Amino acid sequence: MSEKKSNLLFVTGKVLKAMFITGFCAMIFAGMSGCRDSNLISSSYDATDMLIAQIKPPLIPDQPILVASFVNIDNLEESSTFGRTISEYIASRLTQNGYKVVEMKLRKSVFMKKDAGEFVLSRDLDEIRTRHNAQSIVLGTYSAAKSVVYISARMVRLSDNTVMASYGYKLSVGKDTRQMLGAD
Repeated sequence: MSEKKSNLLFVTGKVLKAMFITGFCAMIFAGMSGCRDSNLISSSYDATDMLIAQIKPPLIPDQPILVASFVNIDNLEESSTFGRTISEYIASRLTQNGYKVVEMKLRKSVFMKKDAGEFVLSRDLDEIRTRHNAQSIVLGTYSAAKSVVYISARMVRLSDNTVMASYGYKLSVGKDTRQMLGAD
């Protein structure tokens, strides 16, 4: 074999190897993007900001707001670490924006289920509003699919149970989110 052909095969081999590695890496990273967890903190903050922006007239900063655990859409008496965590970040964001948020874990007028969270039953809304003098409550649902979780957040005026704002979004499900959902 001539030296020219040998060099050509050597260079061609290197090019093919580089193309293979590049293609392989691209496939790996593309596959991984579906396996990565979305940022639960920033997405919860964004959802809170969207709820606040929709409310006309604006909320009264000194009048309490309640935040309930987000629940599984298939069982409204079931939450998870995921649902409780969303509500924690929403309460934090409301507080960061200067709103008065009542810590529901310390209240007896809310249905509490061990290892499940704080639930608001519709028949108790009047009592909760009166007891806490709350203007509204943030509540929501989530629905887990194979690679995403769909979330629906709502701000409800407690004086008449009217939905004042709503926001729906989805998050990628990786191993951390899957564990928080109780799927692992």
